[in-house]
Amino acid sequence: MLFIIKNAKFIIEEMKKIKIFSIFLLQCLLTTVFFTSCEQNLPNDIAKAGTLAVSATKSELVLNQKNSQTTTALNFSWTTGTNNGTGASISYILQVDIKGNNFSKALSLNLGKGIYSRSFTVEELNDSLLRHWDCIPGTAANLEVRVVSTIYSSPQNSETSAVVSLKVTPYQPVSKTLYLYGTASPKANDLISPLGFKEQTDPTVFEYQGMLNAGTLKFITTKGQEIPSYNMGADTTKIVYRTDSGQPNNLFTIKSAGVYRVEISLLDLTASVTKINYPAYGEVYLSGTAAPNGTDLTKATKLTQSTTNPFVFSYQGVMKAGSFKFPVNTNPAGNQDMFMRTDDTHFYTHQGGTAGDDPWTIAKKGFYTITLNQQDNTLTIYREKLYMVGDATSIGWTITNAIQMTEDVTDGCIFSYTGPMLVGGFKFPVNRNSDWGQDMYMRTDDTHMYRHIGGQADDKKWTISTAGNYVITANLETLSLSFVKQ
Repeated sequence: MLFIIKNAKFIIEEMKKIKIFSIFLLQCLLTTVFFTSCEQNLPNDIAKAGTLAVSATKSELVLNQKNSQTTTALNFSWTTGTNNGTGASISYILQVDIKGNNFSKALSLNLGKGIYSRSFTVEELNDSLLRHWDCIPGTAANLEVRVVSTIYSSPQNSETSAVVSLKVTPYQPVSKTLYLYGTASPKANDLISPLGFKEQTDPTVFEYQGMLNAGTLKFITTKGQEIPSYNMGADTTKIVYRTDSGQPNNLFTIKSAGVYRVEISLLDLTASVTKINYPAYGEVYLSGTAAPNGTDLTKATKLTQSTTNPFVFSYQGVMKAGSFKFPVNTNPAGNQDMFMRTDDTHFYTHQGGTAGDDPWTIAKKGFYTITLNQQDNTLTIYREKLYMVGDATSIGWTITNAIQMTEDVTDGCIFSYTGPMLVGGFKFPVNRNSDWGQDMYMRTDDTHMYRHIGGQADDKKWTISTAGNYVITANLETLSLSFVKQ
């Protein structure tokens, strides 16, 4: 009996040992899995643990402004450093300074946790060199770079990498703005509000497409200042930067008025001035008390540019009684160029910001087609009429004899017909052209219609099933229709 009791005690003690060992093994396994998974979450190209170290993709470079906003000049990357086995997180600060400053005037970028690289675009790096450290364009600057880490252990700790040196040569950036100046410009010698160029994807290249007068031209960089300017160089394909009134003031000459495309590269110091067969303004809008969206320029109605003649722009739709004119954009300030009335059939280009306001007038509300031609500065305004044709009418399908409907006295969008109708179909052409290529109003349902575009295949008619006298009324604004048997 005593032997059994002793054996039982022995077995219990051994089981305790096994349990303790199992817990130890489980802890080791979890620790291994935890640290392995943490390492696996780091990018493969980041050195794990070890001494904090920073490196640069280049040790020497000369910056160039072309495409400077998008081109990467330099990339710094660094190792993780170590938390000394504490499991604490680490954050990083990248510091860049001029050699000899001992980082007293450093550009310090607090990048936080889990970030192991930082890139600089050409423009960003150049701007820092010129503005932050007052470096001289064209002269190499000696830079020093280091990374300082913060280890959030208890107590908190830090580590500083060894310093990396490099040389960077900045450039003198060219102007970000450019303006037309001279008698050939639509704004002539207006220094206060000169006509500006459109900046391109490449910030050193500027383009203008529009009217130029016969006269002379150069390009200024700052409103209100004639100098500095870019003047004609050795020939018409070259420009020179003029910074002093004592320097030659050679001008480009525009021999005849017209639409020109002007392209200026400030970096390459090149110019291209070419007369083109294209309208001065590629967009035209309709604004005024007669216009669909009133006088709010931000909501001005855009005209449709012809696909066969780029000088021709048109609007087709309802116009109210009132006045209208044609801005060339939807800028809310209201000082943009506009086409204004010379007479009922001609217009002139009113320069934004100058005195004068000459709109056209619509006397009666109606459905209008307005066509503007920049090639000869002509304008046509046509209020639409409406006709009826079909075997339900007395003239049948002879479109040259189509019945002209009666326009309402005050609302030119409303047309009516009162008279006999036969059994058969009918629809509404907008003229009596014999080729049947005109627009027509056709059936959506018994009380609604749509505008069929001339030449398209659809052909939907209304049907009269009982002959008799009818009152038929069509509204081009609401696209509604009623026909009532008397």
